[in-house]
Amino acid sequence: MVRIIKKDGTLEDFDGKKIAAAVTKSADRVMYKFKDSEINQICDFVINEIDKNGLSDVPIQTMHNLVESALEVVEPKVAKSYKDYRNYKKDFVHMLDDVYQKAQSIMYIGDKENSNTDSALVATKRSLIYNHLNKELYQKFFLTTEELQACKDGYIYIHDMASRRDTMNCCLFDMESVLNGGFEMGNLWYNEPKTLAVAFDVIGDVVLSTAAQQYGGFTVPEIDKILAPYAEKSFKKYYDEIIDIIKHCNDYKLFEEDYLYAERKAERKVKREFEQGFQGLEYKLNSVGSSRGDYPFVTITLGLGRSKFAKMASITALEVHKNGQGKADRKKPVLFPKIVFLYDENLHGEGGELEEVFEAGIECSRKTMYPDWLSLSGDSYVADAYKNYGVVISPMGCRAFLSLWFEKGGISPLDDMDKPIVVGRWNAGAISLHLPMILAKARAESKDFYSVLDYYLEMIRSLHIRTLEYLGEMKASTNPLAYCEGGFYGGHLKPNEKIKPLLKYVTVSFGITALNELQRLYNHKSIAEDGQFALEVMEYINKKTEEFKKQDGILYAIYGTPAESLCGLQVKQFRKKYGIVADVSDREYVSNSFHCHVGEDISPIKKQDLEKRFWNLLNGGKIQYVKYPVDYNVKAVKTLVRRAMKMGFYEGVNLALSYCDNCGYEELSMDVCPRCGSGNLTKIDRMNGYLSYSRVHGDTRLNSAKMAEINDRKSM
Repeated sequence: MVRIIKKDGTLEDFDGKKIAAAVTKSADRVMYKFKDSEINQICDFVINEIDKNGLSDVPIQTMHNLVESALEVVEPKVAKSYKDYRNYKKDFVHMLDDVYQKAQSIMYIGDKENSNTDSALVATKRSLIYNHLNKELYQKFFLTTEELQACKDGYIYIHDMASRRDTMNCCLFDMESVLNGGFEMGNLWYNEPKTLAVAFDVIGDVVLSTAAQQYGGFTVPEIDKILAPYAEKSFKKYYDEIIDIIKHCNDYKLFEEDYLYAERKAERKVKREFEQGFQGLEYKLNSVGSSRGDYPFVTITLGLGRSKFAKMASITALEVHKNGQGKADRKKPVLFPKIVFLYDENLHGEGGELEEVFEAGIECSRKTMYPDWLSLSGDSYVADAYKNYGVVISPMGCRAFLSLWFEKGGISPLDDMDKPIVVGRWNAGAISLHLPMILAKARAESKDFYSVLDYYLEMIRSLHIRTLEYLGEMKASTNPLAYCEGGFYGGHLKPNEKIKPLLKYVTVSFGITALNELQRLYNHKSIAEDGQFALEVMEYINKKTEEFKKQDGILYAIYGTPAESLCGLQVKQFRKKYGIVADVSDREYVSNSFHCHVGEDISPIKKQDLEKRFWNLLNGGKIQYVKYPVDYNVKAVKTLVRRAMKMGFYEGVNLALSYCDNCGYEELSMDVCPRCGSGNLTKIDRMNGYLSYSRVHGDTRLNSAKMAEINDRKSM
């Protein structure tokens, strides 16, 4: 009879079923399922070791060691899970102390890691504290020792650790599919809208509900085309009402001018519904925080709709955004939704059918920076997809783009008739490489740079594979509108079904930061001066990820990381390992993705030309932007936007917008109001691919590293 000596000194009869239960739980945590034969092998190993050593009373610590040894033979990753879980009590003491310290900081100081979160709010504080705990749990129970070390040193950065095991990142939500025929939300059935006004209300509800179930950007693609049918319904309703009134007034005699009057009057009413609808959407998205504690990052794309009401939708959205929100004498533009203009040279070029829509976009951009402009006509992956297949790959959030996935062939087209699916797909997260640190490591250890790079590429690959395996076990009920009501492609699952079938078309990203600092470390030249080594590295990474894609059947993508708080963290990590290096780690921030350094004294045209070299090497996420050193100059904005569209860019107009909250005066880049002398300003700057408040009532929501970068800007 074998007995186990428990931690409190009491004895308990040995029971093999308890071993089976314990190792099964450990296997579940790493998504592994034991066969019965493997369970028997583990139990037999433990019993044989006890017999071989002649043990009768076995300390619990010894029993744990025997089980670990058995697991190392059968499945090493479960052995690690078992050991990690066994040590969790000791680790939890340190973890909870760290969480407590972070919680105190959030409660009394605040947090500026994400400019979309207002850490003064109670709901946001709660979310930030929960996120910190969830991040600690992710590091403890999901990462291997090697992965954790790489993150702590700074060679890789896993974005959104607090959320990436819970849900998905960013998406192109299929709003049209959800609205069509009605849907269920929150145990309540929503009928399909019968008017434009109701469509706006319902779209706002859907966005707020669904965006809260993810942690990245939420895009409603081609909203002008989605809204047009509901505008037609409103028009018909108004038109019929007006005709009916005229009939009664004229004793049922109608003349041609009556029909024309009714048409014009009904159109004006529809136009007013568009104005109120877009205004209401802006109010909702900038005042109602999500359950995550932030304002959901919502993007709408528009500009291609050719029908009367689709054009009206695009132009009105741009006019509403340009006019801003607020008190009558001091309106300013809002941050959400981010607007992206889909530019087709044949439609929006000079003399084109939709040139009027283009002009409205330029007027809006020169006053508010938005819309950003996506070329469907130039030399780019997105433009090629549009020209070859007629599909629009709208950006998700500020800059992420989906890889093509085909209806029949998946990663590659099955035949000439196979069509890509774009709308209704999503991304499962990004992990970024810190390339200057990887080069520094290779030199410090006298290793080949590309062999060290391969090590971290393989590490990210493994993390992505495990993440998708983990997410595949989630139930459709975790995001009902997406997985059950058609928001995602194939998203008509039952609430208790797993989402694994939907993962076949998901993209995952390898992020890239600090290419300028990589080139500087390599040969002391910036990418504006040289850039050849940075180009070679990007070509190598693209080649490797294409190999991974074919081998794993997973849509890997290369992503120009919009480093927000990361731009400062990477400097601290580099300094800790390799010290202060001129033009690499001597500033408070690193350069964002593939961009020239913000302090380069170059013209907007030169910046466009230099960054074009990298454009088609970061198809998973990118945006190009230049700074306009002129006050609201419509000709300059139009010239550079048209040039960017011919080059195939996703282009952002960059101004520094400033508004006095005391008297309403507005000007580009002021620190004190010249009219009333107040420093009570609201300032809007481009964070990376999106806009954010660099100053609100005298304070900023941005971190110190990003503020230092903004202060150095000349070309961006």
